[in-house]
Amino acid sequence: MPTSPVPKAYRNAVVAHIVIDGAAAAIDFYAEAFGAAELFRIDGLDGRVVHAEVSVAGSTIMLGDAEGPLFRAPTAAGGTTVGLHVFVDDVDALARRAVAAGAELLQSPADQFHGDRTAILRDPFGHVWVFLTHLENLTPDEITRRARDLLR
Repeated sequence: MPTSPVPKAYRNAVVAHIVIDGAAAAIDFYAEAFGAAELFRIDGLDGRVVHAEVSVAGSTIMLGDAEGPLFRAPTAAGGTTVGLHVFVDDVDALARRAVAAGAELLQSPADQFHGDRTAILRDPFGHVWVFLTHLENLTPDEITRRARDLLR
């Protein structure tokens, strides 16, 4: 069975909606760092982004400016508890591009036990991105065995 850089199971995943302080600047950053394309945008009368959608490597993500106590940006909340996973054709090239644009490299691209080459980055707006390139097709049992082998 041929290996695809983006596994079929992740082509139609949950769409994240991230909250940002400075959403317009974030859209520009995502275009430069990740090659994102703006799909849709509603600007408020005050110049803030009410809602926008961008495509990163074919995956849609929704975003907008932080609003009130319910939706706070990671920079206002002291960090994030969410990692945004996106499969891409070349994780090494994307990591280089993102770092050149100002992303912080948290984990350099490396082959992982789960069969993917992975890099982890933090964008200037506080969101953590996990970019992956799929290298090999593994069964859940094979992934579990490899994970346990690492823990020994």
